[in-house]
Amino acid sequence: MSTAVVFFEVEILDAKTKEKLCFLDKVRNKLQRILYLPVPDPQWYPARQSIRLDPKGKSLKDEDVLQHLPVGTTATFYFRDLGAQISWVTVFLTEYTGPLVIYLLFYFRVPFIYAPKYDFTTSKHWVVHLACMCHSFHYMKRLLETLFVHRFSHGTMPLRNIFKNCTYYWGFAAWMAYYINHPLYTPPIYGEQQIRLALILFLFCQIGNFSIHIALRNLRPPGSKTRKIPYPTKNPFTWIFLLVSCPNYTYELGSWLGFTLMTQCLPVAFFTLVGFIQMTVWAKGKHRSYLKEFRDYPPLRSPIIPFIL
Repeated sequence: MSTAVVFFEVEILDAKTKEKLCFLDKVRNKLQRILYLPVPDPQWYPARQSIRLDPKGKSLKDEDVLQHLPVGTTATFYFRDLGAQISWVTVFLTEYTGPLVIYLLFYFRVPFIYAPKYDFTTSKHWVVHLACMCHSFHYMKRLLETLFVHRFSHGTMPLRNIFKNCTYYWGFAAWMAYYINHPLYTPPIYGEQQIRLALILFLFCQIGNFSIHIALRNLRPPGSKTRKIPYPTKNPFTWIFLLVSCPNYTYELGSWLGFTLMTQCLPVAFFTLVGFIQMTVWAKGKHRSYLKEFRDYPPLRSPIIPFIL
């Protein structure tokens, strides 16, 4: 039995000025995408367009179709320019390459960083060399995950974010590296025992973080934006999903706590604290999103720290 075809009249207004941008007649309702409707200015490429039901409301999703939205056959939508966009992959590669290179410049003590007599000298403390290996491993892992593991639900972000993100990552990398690789640096107060314990914590959390990223990747088929509830797998490092919604942040925090313990360096501790605050904000937001989207979401989970936060 055939279904009658319904046509829509779609009006697009500027969200700020309420000026009419375009009018579309006889838009078919069946699986008709709302996003990326033609607008007068060619600079408004699809990635920077936000189409909304309300001027101050949330952007419609890529999957939204006319017949599933609370509109009549004559529909009015509001357009907002999101500004110049850049791909997530480009941002991640840029912000992670910086710390990797910057740290090594301090480690090799290139000229104009410390006094001339220390140019291209090496530290006598083995923890300095270990810290360099751990720091480099961490950012190499991030770069490889960006290229081969992560699947992004959104292809782009505002261009301005790359400057903010790079300032954060590159600046902290330089600050930490300056003190850890300084000729007057002193090792942790409890010596090898403290360093070995810190290394175990760091490596354990790095493996855990990678395991969570793999588990999250497997939840989303290539090219899909499907969202599912993440559950523990056969990998023991994923069992923390029983207690927290964002264990990737939990393990990330653990890694930097290990690096802080290993180096006993105040800038590292401050970077860990700032990172923890930011990851807590992200984890709480994702936790709320899970609770809102899935009625059967496990009630015992906390956002980032089991039973606490």
